[in-house]
Amino acid sequence: MHSIGEMGRDSGLGVSALRFYDRVGVLPPARVDPATGYRWYAPEQLDEARLLARLRQAGMPLADVRLVLAAWSGGDTGLVPRLLDGHLRRLERELADARGALSAVRARLGHKESTMTTTNRTARLTVPATEFAAALDSVRFAVGTDPELPVLGGILFDVEGEDLHVVATDRYRLAVARASTTGHGGERVQLTVPAPLVDAMRALLTGDSPALLTVDGDGIELQTQGRRVAGQGLGEEFPDYRRLTRLPAGRRIPLDVPALRQGLAGQDGERCALVLTDTVTVADEAFESGSGAGADGDRVGVNPAFLLDALADGDDMLLEYVGPKAPLVLLRSGTGDAFSLLMPCTLDA
Repeated sequence: MHSIGEMGRDSGLGVSALRFYDRVGVLPPARVDPATGYRWYAPEQLDEARLLARLRQAGMPLADVRLVLAAWSGGDTGLVPRLLDGHLRRLERELADARGALSAVRARLGHKESTMTTTNRTARLTVPATEFAAALDSVRFAVGTDPELPVLGGILFDVEGEDLHVVATDRYRLAVARASTTGHGGERVQLTVPAPLVDAMRALLTGDSPALLTVDGDGIELQTQGRRVAGQGLGEEFPDYRRLTRLPAGRRIPLDVPALRQGLAGQDGERCALVLTDTVTVADEAFESGSGAGADGDRVGVNPAFLLDALADGDDMLLEYVGPKAPLVLLRSGTGDAFSLLMPCTLDA
């Protein structure tokens, strides 16, 4: 017999998923210990679990998965290919619809780009080194790594008036921080700075001396303490982060950051459930009850590694909860200068 941990590891489903598939009757264990409730699986169930993992990876709906597994285990080899072919045709139709919609979007974007005028980006400003370093540290974790979206592989420097906002996003999370400046006070200037260049700048921000930041077109330069680093921006338009952060007011919950870190550290999957009451805790079982309100408080799914990244070193943080489908807002208590958004994930397997 396989323990649930062995079954999760060998099948690729994970322990939480196996618990979910047991509860919905798709893959019940061969034996459940009446004293401890521990699940045990027969050796022949491993192939069924691996098949289940592949079907869900292919995006097959749970109702069709049930039919495939029933036909497969019952020896009905004729039904399984028909179910697979039907799912493949559905995916192909959805892909064709998506291609058509994206082609229309590309056409609209092309028209918009052709009517836009190019403005010369020029700014010269002084930033306190400690403020600038703290701002970069607050957003660096959210920089994207997808080679298909190179513009997300940098940090947006957004200068307007006496404020320098730095912004990073990888689509699943977005982080914003602010540093005060002097010497510019002019029109808004934006440049997306590639992550390696940002890291080189951050390495110079070690003392209390002010840093001189110069933007000239696609070029950017930082000088501080007699040292200098310069390079080119990414030259692409960064998403409108101000629009992305326009959320309705939500319920703000103080975070016990050390306890939350401890709870998240015990999660080895790509998603877990948070229970939101007068505080925020990690649920014992990620898939139980799904998202939304429950008897023990609101439940929302998150990527535990992403949430750990967003937790600041200090203990004074708040979580703002708008709703089960809205981004979670994490911010330091008493300030709106540094915050991050984290997209929730579904708790349905």
